[in-house]
Amino acid sequence: MLIPGKSLKTGARNEPLLSPTQERELLRDLARKAEQEVIGVQMASMDELTLLPNRHGFTALAQLGLDACQRLRTPATLLFFDLDNFKHINYLYGRAEGDDALKTFADVLRIAFRENDVIGRLGDDEFVALLTGSSAVELTAIKARLEEILDERNATMHRGYDIRFSIGQIEFDPVRYASVEELLADAELALSH
Repeated sequence: MLIPGKSLKTGARNEPLLSPTQERELLRDLARKAEQEVIGVQMASMDELTLLPNRHGFTALAQLGLDACQRLRTPATLLFFDLDNFKHINYLYGRAEGDDALKTFADVLRIAFRENDVIGRLGDDEFVALLTGSSAVELTAIKARLEEILDERNATMHRGYDIRFSIGQIEFDPVRYASVEELLADAELALSH
């Protein structure tokens, strides 16, 4: 470690010479700073509550997925979810219970979808999943699968309510959508109706 006010010995090009201990300490310090930078970038892309990618993180990951689908000429479908009566849960049972409902739904999405699908939380009670390599899907079957997992969770949690959701989909069309942002704009428009 460098000590303030203490002169350094310098090498041939007037560069300070550090002892092996000082070099190790300097490298450790640099590694800690790099690790903090990486954590900062991850946190900026992750929803703290659900630990899913937030809007920013989802957009970046989903765009990579769409780019790969275009290169491989494979389809992609965006599913969007809205928790039913979420404001009612927050109002009647409190914000902490609402947060638990969001975390539970995020866990259900993690369980239900493939590892190569990109899932995220857009905000409030809105979630999305980009299914790469999949064209329009049978929403009834997906909803039934998610409800089955939710029913198990609802039964074990013994809450005064059940978590329910609405679902919609938009198939990615590279002619119509230049980016994932445009795809999300249509999904949000559909959610608001």
